Amino acid sequence: MADGPVSGFLGSLGGRGLGFFRYLGGMGYLLKESVWDFLSLVFRAAGTRRGGGRAVAAQMVRVGVRSIPIVCLVLFFVGMILAFQMAYVLRDLGAPQAVPITVGVAMLRELGPLLTAIVLTGFAGASIAAEIGTMVVGEEILALETSALNPVRFLVMPRLIAAVIMLLCLTIVANLVGILGGFVISVSLLDMSPNFYYANTVDFLKMQDLITGLVKSVAFGALIALIACQEGLKVSGGAEGVGRATTQSVVFGIVAIIITDLFFSWLFYTVL
Repeated sequence: MADGPVSGFLGSLGGRGLGFFRYLGGMGYLLKESVWDFLSLVFRAAGTRRGGGRAVAAQMVRVGVRSIPIVCLVLFFVGMILAFQMAYVLRDLGAPQAVPITVGVAMLRELGPLLTAIVLTGFAGASIAAEIGTMVVGEEILALETSALNPVRFLVMPRLIAAVIMLLCLTIVANLVGILGGFVISVSLLDMSPNFYYANTVDFLKMQDLITGLVKSVAFGALIALIACQEGLKVSGGAEGVGRATTQSVVFGIVAIIITDLFFSWLFYTVL
């Protein structure tokens, strides 16, 4: 009797651990198949993939282009808030001129890719999970498999490639818009000259800062698409399952993005 609760706890812990590794294995499979199909599409190494390029382009518009307004809105206000907060702290330290430097570095290295990925998780990740989950419930995935067509090629690969490419592009836009938000506050309310803000930003920022954020954005884009597709493909239970998959794709996506961001921050700090 004494071993009952302990055994139950260990069994539950082991089951969750196995479930976690199965989840990672499923994502790894989707990544492998998607990369192979994309390379086949590009180099025509495994036959013609008609419509593959159009499918990727359509997903790029859906995932990336339609996300531009909300990403710009969020990052512009974040840049303004950051300039306000840093001005308060740096003024007490006697270095208010460091506001442009702080805003620029924070945007390029951290806030640009991170916030863009979080916005895209809620905007596009949930949509991908709901769409694929609805197809599973409607047995459209089963119809593809019955017709000897690989669902990964037609559903996962275009969304994965589109998410990676467009998050990379959106991160660059987010960096510029966030710095612009800091510029507006610094010039209009902090009595800083436009030339001073521009000179400090350009002189201090390095290519390493930009590359750090862009590397993160590539990993974030892959995570968003893989988690959303994984959740959509394993939907069960009808409409309730679709709703559950949508919620889990957002939650899991945000958690995975933050953990990955921590890993890359540690890696770049220790290596570079």
